[in-house]
Amino acid sequence: MNNFMRQSELFTKTRKESPAGEEAKNAKLLIRAGYLHKEMAGVYSYLPLGLLALNKIIGIIRREMNEIGGQEVFLSALQDPEVWKKTGRWSDEVFENWFKTKIKTGGEAGLSFTHEEPLSNLMKNQISSFRDLPRYVYQFQTKFRNEPRARSGIIRGREFLMKDLYSFSRNQKEHEMFYEKAKQAYQNIFADAGIGAQTYITYASGGSFSKYSHEFQTVTDAGEDTIYLCENCRVAVNKEIFAEQNTCPKCGAKVLAEKRAVEVGNIFSLGTRFSEAFDLNYLDEKGDKKLVVMGSYGIGPSRLLGAIVEVLADEKGIVWPKTVAPFQIHLIAVFDENGKVQPAAEKLYNKLLEKGIETLFDDRNIRAGEKFADADLIGIPLRVVISEKTLKENKIEIKERAGGEIKMVSESELIKTCA
Repeated sequence: MNNFMRQSELFTKTRKESPAGEEAKNAKLLIRAGYLHKEMAGVYSYLPLGLLALNKIIGIIRREMNEIGGQEVFLSALQDPEVWKKTGRWSDEVFENWFKTKIKTGGEAGLSFTHEEPLSNLMKNQISSFRDLPRYVYQFQTKFRNEPRARSGIIRGREFLMKDLYSFSRNQKEHEMFYEKAKQAYQNIFADAGIGAQTYITYASGGSFSKYSHEFQTVTDAGEDTIYLCENCRVAVNKEIFAEQNTCPKCGAKVLAEKRAVEVGNIFSLGTRFSEAFDLNYLDEKGDKKLVVMGSYGIGPSRLLGAIVEVLADEKGIVWPKTVAPFQIHLIAVFDENGKVQPAAEKLYNKLLEKGIETLFDDRNIRAGEKFADADLIGIPLRVVISEKTLKENKIEIKERAGGEIKMVSESELIKTCA
């Protein structure tokens, strides 16, 4: 689908009522606005508008991952149990949310929920010398988790898209240098996606690999986590470690604000746990065998999409930041009895197309009020109206979705604004 579309040809339609049984604001609005279709609890299909927005987020993430040296792959979702048994994580007692299936010719397979094991196994064929390191490998792939509760829309699903990057370094110092680059890249991503102001680096449990890991938590009442914020340093502490770290990790402030939040990303130091399990070694400059030091860096593009809706939506509908919106302009033709509006709107639509300005053109023959309500629900950043009134003034009416006032501008001013 191109980023130009006549709304009369868009197969998805808006809905006046929220879908029955849906609790989360993000899912209610995305389904009503025609971005998603709910298949079952925790499982959603992306329709044209939803896929455009999701791909915008993927583009932001891909740019940042490439900037820090990431190389993109696409690994299999079906998993060999023997690979996972090497770390003990095939067992339901260790990870109870596996989706597993029987293979007709015998044996089992699992649907991936992460990729540390298969990628560590794969890298055994790629790493043997210090010259082969460091390496940074990432992918965008569908993951599957058999969540006992999936009531948060696309923020917590049973099937979801994940960007997972894994770093392979010669030693801890080299790992830590990349870890800091990844931390900054994640901050760039959330800022570019429009929720940087609401997203905090959060200290969390590091498990068995390090004292702390870092989560990126977006403050919203829809969140399932509790965090404690230091507004001065823009860092937070996850409730799970607050007993041992009840002051700001940076400035030592004792008064931290309690907030609900949703985790939109995380980064972990993995140490050599997976290297040991898979015998992932390299020979250093002296010919000595050393274990590869690893890290893991995750972002859920679909979860991020849901978080953006939760944080920025208003009482009328979705409010997209320009970087994520499926289109930049929602062009609305308010048809008149004299038939002058339609050709004028068509002419402007073609001009916007020529200029490469992403436009959804509401050319439907319905009431103006219904068009305006749909525009607010769909949430495209700039509403542009052609009507009998604007033609008389030889102007174009524009309004920013994020609370902007209505302005009358010339065609050239509109093009300049969107260029």
